[in-house]
Amino acid sequence: MPISTIETGAWFCRCCPCRGTLNRQLLRVLGLLLGLALLSVASAAPPAIAQTEINYLLGFIESSGCEFYRNGSWYDSKRAQAHLREKYELLAAADRINTAEDFIEKAAAKSSLSGRPYQVRCAAVKR
Repeated sequence: MPISTIETGAWFCRCCPCRGTLNRQLLRVLGLLLGLALLSVASAAPPAIAQTEINYLLGFIESSGCEFYRNGSWYDSKRAQAHLREKYELLAAADRINTAEDFIEKAAAKSSLSGRPYQVRCAAVKR
């Protein structure tokens, strides 16, 4: 008997006694693959200690009052923090940040676009 995808909507012979079982098995396998994919995305977050350290560093940057030079322009500390947080979130989602050192090396030290290091200038402290 010929294979009929139009009448059955599946890729098997109409006379096959296991066609319902095959559909259920295929759905189970697809569900398992989807579950594994979602699990890998959920586990992409850095360890809790790294998240705590990175959030501390980002908070320190934001409240520093310093200026940050990136790709030809100076930015205030709030914009610098927002930019670095965005880079951190993108790298963390890609599972590329596992420690605060990873964050400093891969996000906070240099531009991802130009490769040039960031610069920082702060007002002189009066004593």
